Amino acid sequence: MTTVALVDDHTLIRHALIELISRFENFQVTIDAGTGLEFINRLQHETPPDIALIDINMPGMDGYETTELLCKSHPDVIPIALSVDDNEESIIKMLRCGAKGYLLKDSEPSHFKLALNEIHQKGYFHSDLVSNTLLKSIKTNQKVKTKPVVQFQAREEEFIHLACSEYTYKEIADKMCVSPRTIDGYRESLFEKLEVKSRVGLVMFAIRNGLVVI
Repeated sequence: MTTVALVDDHTLIRHALIELISRFENFQVTIDAGTGLEFINRLQHETPPDIALIDINMPGMDGYETTELLCKSHPDVIPIALSVDDNEESIIKMLRCGAKGYLLKDSEPSHFKLALNEIHQKGYFHSDLVSNTLLKSIKTNQKVKTKPVVQFQAREEEFIHLACSEYTYKEIADKMCVSPRTIDGYRESLFEKLEVKSRVGLVMFAIRNGLVVI
């Protein structure tokens, strides 16, 4: 059974989501909290959930701060942003705070279920909304702010910059004047080296380590 926490100051929405999730096979809400502070405090004496759905706009401790504290105190819990906002600033800020996905409150129940299943299986949910926001917002022509701990070959770093754009892998191969198979090699090698599982994971690594600026 995959356990879920709901953190949202809107009681009706929280209870509606609890009812919805209770209908999904192998999912159970074990914690529901009206504020981020309440949630963090309850984790001190209750069993942490597998997944935490965290509203962004809450009084006192908002979703950003709650997510940051959760990642520091309980890194095994998967935080997912839950919001009515689909603006780029909110999405990127939550991802920077440690959220592994971003769900809109007006999502269809089938989409919501799909997201929870993917989070359970993969540990993240990178929807088209998240992917498109990141790829559109990154400006690859700015200088590196800090050097990451991992050292890259020049061609690997070039690939990372191009991957943080809207280019397809085929277009990246053309830009780098190599074959698509070579690009596949760069991609798989970097995924393994950085311990990421997707292009979005690669982009998030680049953002956190100052390889690109958004």
